[in-house]
Amino acid sequence: MAALIVLFGLAALRSFAADSGVEPPPRWWKGNLHTHSLWSDGDDFPEMIVDWYKQHGYDFLALSDHNVLSQGDHWINAVTNRGGANALAKYVRRFGAGWVEQREENGQPMVRLKPLNEFRGLFEEAQHFLLIQSEEITDFCGPTPIHLNATNVREPIKPKSGDTVLEVMQRDVNAVLEQRRQTGQPMFPHLNHPNFGWAVTAEDLMRVQGERFFEVYNGHPLTRNNGDATHVNTDRMWDIMLTQRLAILGMDPIAALAVDDSHSYHEQKPELSNPGRGWLMVRAAFLTPEPLIRAIEAGEFYATSGVRLKDVRRLKNRYELEIEPEPGVRYVTQFIGTRKGFDRSSSPVLSANGEALPVTRRYSDDIGKVLAEVPGIAASYHLKGDEIYVRAKIISSKIKENAGVAGEVERAWTQPLVTGVK
Repeated sequence: MAALIVLFGLAALRSFAADSGVEPPPRWWKGNLHTHSLWSDGDDFPEMIVDWYKQHGYDFLALSDHNVLSQGDHWINAVTNRGGANALAKYVRRFGAGWVEQREENGQPMVRLKPLNEFRGLFEEAQHFLLIQSEEITDFCGPTPIHLNATNVREPIKPKSGDTVLEVMQRDVNAVLEQRRQTGQPMFPHLNHPNFGWAVTAEDLMRVQGERFFEVYNGHPLTRNNGDATHVNTDRMWDIMLTQRLAILGMDPIAALAVDDSHSYHEQKPELSNPGRGWLMVRAAFLTPEPLIRAIEAGEFYATSGVRLKDVRRLKNRYELEIEPEPGVRYVTQFIGTRKGFDRSSSPVLSANGEALPVTRRYSDDIGKVLAEVPGIAASYHLKGDEIYVRAKIISSKIKENAGVAGEVERAWTQPLVTGVK
């Protein structure tokens, strides 16, 4: 019944907009697209997780468990699951014994995991909070982990496998796009944490047809956003991919997401994958999957680990943004891009024995240059005419609370303004 009220409420809102000729103005919606629960390897019940996000000011949330959708009748051991008896006790206190389904099976205490269609009505509110059904397609190329999220998927998608990392990514992306084509339901794939397990190079990811998004920031402490001496950080990876796709491969640009990849909900520690570390701010008029996905695909969003923006304007000859400041916090905006005529050379990273390592190659400093650096809460960049693309990265002086990496400051990433490729 609650879900029907939400649907009717949103239908009424759209009907009013159509009848009056007035659509609500676009606004920023806060959401996380990468979340795990006891349906796979998270340590809490989905209702508890959704409740946390809603209570912490999120507008939308995608539950994206590994190779499964929260559908059907599924029971787990009430004591030996990842959350254990503590998670169950908190679940009962929050939602009541009448809601929590328990039974004994072969002498073992069991608890039922509610599917999404049974609990979404507890939380969803028109133009206030939305749940999105998603899946983390969890694949491998040999021992190499390759994970890809499908957002707003209708049916579960099995990993397609392949003989190379590129082939695995391409086949899994194709499966998401094929379901979208067959069903007509808007959905999109994005590549998760490329540096997890040092799995994905810029050269492989840049060549995936139909892949338009990847995680520049993932809050899990094992995802190595910052790279190391051998592996590039995800910011550098983004610039390499943008330059190659636009100037050489003739492909669409790739946009950057920030996500939690949350698994751990009972303790707040840097070494755990806690919620609240990375999210999107999407600019759209309506809080439903269709306009959200449309806005994301148009680049009308930014990724953040804490910095909030009032506005982002990607104009024909100018890139402008305004920051929503916090007292006592300083901000610097870097406008980053690659100019036409850049040095196209690259070289392999060599081992101590002089052998080429299977990692992202080294490219010229011409790629992903800081074109301008602007302090303060308002920043703009006037294009010179020779930029292939320009993006912005906002860096604050505020140390991020409970970050997965010590000393990390809050940042935000806006999407590229593509200006030319010749």
